[in-house]
Amino acid sequence: MVCFCFLVDQRKEVRRSKPAAGTCSRCGGGASVADMKTATRFCFVPFYCKSWRAIVCTFCGAVLRSYHH
Repeated sequence: MVCFCFLVDQRKEVRRSKPAAGTCSRCGGGASVADMKTATRFCFVPFYCKSWRAIVCTFCGAVLRSYHH
């Protein structure tokens, strides 16, 4: 018997945010500019991290625009 188990996940974390002009195209909520951090983990040990900036909805959490730097 062969058993495969994939223990890889990805976590997104908002580090800082501030209000931005505009509304969400999905729900009509407000928008904010946020500094994000994405961590990819294998067996709960992070092996890749990336920081980026995005415009996100404050109500539904949708990423409206992302700026990778």
